Amino acid sequence: MKTHKIALIPGDGIGIPVSDAALAVAQKVAQGFKIEPTTFPWSCDYYLQNDQMMPEDGIETLRGFDAIFLGAVGWPAKVPDAVSLHGLLLPIRKAFVQYANIRPHRLLPGVTGPLRATGFDILCIRENTEGEYSGAGGRLHQGTKDEVAIQTGVFTRTGVERILRFAFEQARSRSGKLASVTKSNAQQHSMVFWDEMTQLVAVDYPDVTVTPYHVDAICARMVMNPESLDVIVASNLFGDILTDLGAAIQGGLGFAASANINPDRSAPSMFEPVHGSAPDIADHGVANPIAAIWSMAMLLEHLGETTASKRITDAVEATTARGIGCVQGEQSTDEITQTILAAL
Repeated sequence: MKTHKIALIPGDGIGIPVSDAALAVAQKVAQGFKIEPTTFPWSCDYYLQNDQMMPEDGIETLRGFDAIFLGAVGWPAKVPDAVSLHGLLLPIRKAFVQYANIRPHRLLPGVTGPLRATGFDILCIRENTEGEYSGAGGRLHQGTKDEVAIQTGVFTRTGVERILRFAFEQARSRSGKLASVTKSNAQQHSMVFWDEMTQLVAVDYPDVTVTPYHVDAICARMVMNPESLDVIVASNLFGDILTDLGAAIQGGLGFAASANINPDRSAPSMFEPVHGSAPDIADHGVANPIAAIWSMAMLLEHLGETTASKRITDAVEATTARGIGCVQGEQSTDEITQTILAAL
């Protein structure tokens, strides 16, 4: 029997209960294969005890796993977000070249979003390792009237081309439509370069129709006419913003699943709900586990367990169709999880 070794990092706040829920669902559908989880306590509490978000050998420890599942990281009252983010999540993404961030945006049955639109099915592809989050830059003369802060976006030909090719492949497997997002009228270097690379790569995909959008224009389109969009590809910063907008139109962050993919599988990929650790509800037992469970379905699909993955998404849809898990706080984390388990 095939065994999948999963590194489980529950993290902080609601990351812990939703990780438990996702693992329970994964174990339930593990037929013909085995899930072997190893839990790591890396979190803001770990930082307070050890002055680091994970051990020095954390990356090498994770390298031996087939996939990583991350619940949520962050607790600003304890540890600044810039410390927790740059101490755990971003190093994992960069070390394992998880350059493709994937987030699906569609309304689950029974979920009412803020828009009149109901038939959209958008897949956002976000460049995940460079761009505006590369960390290049610095601050000078801190605390004086002459203080200067410089944050430099880094766009390499390798980085831009590979995320564009990944997005074109996704579009080819779906409707053959791709939206490429920039702000090239204002950012005349990096975003013009992105547009040029898009047209260059498009030559190899004559079956895909690619449409360039400025980021402000596509924000408006996602609200006014989301059905017109299918696959969207964007830089790290623009993709971050657009995917939160996507979560909003699909009913909220409780449904925001994601994958950080290493497409050539030279290192493990990481899967996570992106609702954050939500310290305000962390101990109330009301966190919606659907985003985490959906992320686990994406993990299993990535590992080749497509039948198990489909069983999970079908069970989630059967659950929300009954009105369970559709509105934050109406049911407990455990009630939603047990309903999904029963549907399986």
